[in-house]
Amino acid sequence: MRLTLKIGKVLIKLLSGYTVTFSSAKSALINELISENILCQKGKHHKSIQLRDKEALKIYLSNQLQINDLEGYIHALENKDASRSEFVKIARDSKKSKERAFKGFLVNSYSPIKAELNSQKLVINPVEGSFIFFYDFDTFKISKDITIVGVENSRNFRHIEEQKYLFKDISPLFISRYPQNQNKDFIKWMKSVPNDYIHFGDFDISGIGIYLNEYKKHLFSKAKFFIPKGIEYTIKNNGSRERYDNQKANFDKNKIKERQLLALVNIINTEKKGLDQEYYIENL
Repeated sequence: MRLTLKIGKVLIKLLSGYTVTFSSAKSALINELISENILCQKGKHHKSIQLRDKEALKIYLSNQLQINDLEGYIHALENKDASRSEFVKIARDSKKSKERAFKGFLVNSYSPIKAELNSQKLVINPVEGSFIFFYDFDTFKISKDITIVGVENSRNFRHIEEQKYLFKDISPLFISRYPQNQNKDFIKWMKSVPNDYIHFGDFDISGIGIYLNEYKKHLFSKAKFFIPKGIEYTIKNNGSRERYDNQKANFDKNKIKERQLLALVNIINTEKKGLDQEYYIENL
């Protein structure tokens, strides 16, 4: 996805605290930022867009588009005489490139899990409030009967102990979606192991889009979307209409092959509500 000059100027306005009309900012990138809850859409008839999280936008631009200096990037786009080397230098400096090259991913567990790293045995059993980061993930091995559970929300990942009632039928190892720039490392590792993958995300259009576009398209049949029991009742009685109104589908419903996931999409569209996965954290 490319940042155009027009949308770059829109983002500058948003970062400066301005509200912009939705019609002046129509683009796939803006829709993506709305679905990520970085931007928020207001109004029904005269729609507008506001910036919800300034730091999240800067991280997104850096990690996803390799843009660390937005104003410099826009200046390069406006300058027709700018050389490609100048443009690349503005868009992505070497210091930031090294930071993004930091590989690996975070894991968490509420019960001890035997593993192997660099041919050495270890037990994954983080103290509450801490996680384990695997850098040499190419040598990371676990038993094939462990189910990998990808957690979209950082708060759910932090309080996974309060959600173990959801996973009584499996032996789970939890992987954090954040930081997002580590996602490719996780996908690479996931493709190399026989373990199944379950995606535990938000029960809304955005959450389903994240699953389909970031995980399912790479992991195919070994990936499934986690759907708790009684989801229709829960969405109907506890879902958010605003969450539904502020999101746009970035996937083709007709291409979904998982029967239960397709049923979930229909529930969301029928009720016109979305549900944050934080709902399932007990005692918080």
